[in-house]
Amino acid sequence: MSEPGAIDCDVHPSVPDVSVLLPYLDTFWRDSVIDRGLSSLDSNSYPLKSPLTARPEWRGKNGLAAADAKQVADQVFGRWQSGTAILNCLYGVQLLFSEDMAAAFCRAINDWLAKEWLDRDPRLRASIVIPMQSPEYAVDEIERLANDKRFVQVLVLVMQEVPLGRRQFWPIYAACERHGLPLGIHAGSSYRNPVTSLGWPTWYIEDYAAQSQGFQSQMASLITEGVFAKHPGLKVVLMESGVTWLPGFLWRFSKFWRGLRTEVPWVDRAPWEIVRDHFRLTMQPFDAPDGREAVERAIEHLRSDEILLYASDYPHWQFDGDAVVPDGFSPALRKKIAVDNPLATYPRLKNGMAVSR
Repeated sequence: MSEPGAIDCDVHPSVPDVSVLLPYLDTFWRDSVIDRGLSSLDSNSYPLKSPLTARPEWRGKNGLAAADAKQVADQVFGRWQSGTAILNCLYGVQLLFSEDMAAAFCRAINDWLAKEWLDRDPRLRASIVIPMQSPEYAVDEIERLANDKRFVQVLVLVMQEVPLGRRQFWPIYAACERHGLPLGIHAGSSYRNPVTSLGWPTWYIEDYAAQSQGFQSQMASLITEGVFAKHPGLKVVLMESGVTWLPGFLWRFSKFWRGLRTEVPWVDRAPWEIVRDHFRLTMQPFDAPDGREAVERAIEHLRSDEILLYASDYPHWQFDGDAVVPDGFSPALRKKIAVDNPLATYPRLKNGMAVSR
């Protein structure tokens, strides 16, 4: 079981059909969806029929899990006793090539989340889905929703068209910093580039396993491009990245930084220190070997007890039974990961239900 009252930092609501978004699209885009026969924007990052997408017992009659607020509440708040859950809607708006269409669908998704999820359960919070096709439109969407304190994060996918540290995205980070919104980077791809450094893979398992490569590359990009020198208040949450890749990657990254730091003088301290201060990782999938000793050693290698955030990743199949938190976490660390770390990461969670709309 999870820690009672935990803040679940990664829960995925399902968009059952594009028709549910029609009321939230303006007339032009609503007519376009109907005229084009557009039925879904679901991404191959999480194929609906893949076992990883949802455990069988969590699927409803339509084959979907997490299809409404009640279903999520029964599982996350009832079965696992969490007190708050952050919704991260993974719907394929990042795959669209039209900046205008992507912006329209992001607005629709966010308004749908507010109306059909947040309004129905006060324990729910959500991330703002933004159109990364256009940083200008992305900032507009952040500003549009900034006064609704139930939106606590900005959501992007890990595999973009270009690395996230590039300056074209800095206005997004300025908006995040200005409004106290962490940047949530979730596993998934816009499929503009191959999902591996060697080209396109054959099988879905290769795609899924390669996500950690994307997280490593984005972490390096954000640090070396100077994002945190420009925006020292920015927090970044890596979601569904795995955990145990981080110590080895940071050892290598920090080693080469020592010899090459003259080319990035704005990186004025070791990368592991920047990661400690600015990055957080959700704990599912927790990819340490089985056994209390192995788990304790993996946590020790992270160098900080503040870096992990509790997450079930519901309804994705990352654990069996109710083992949301694996063995090896002390009671004190369980509480820190479940409550203290999320509150320190998401300042808007401290505002309770103070919502200005």
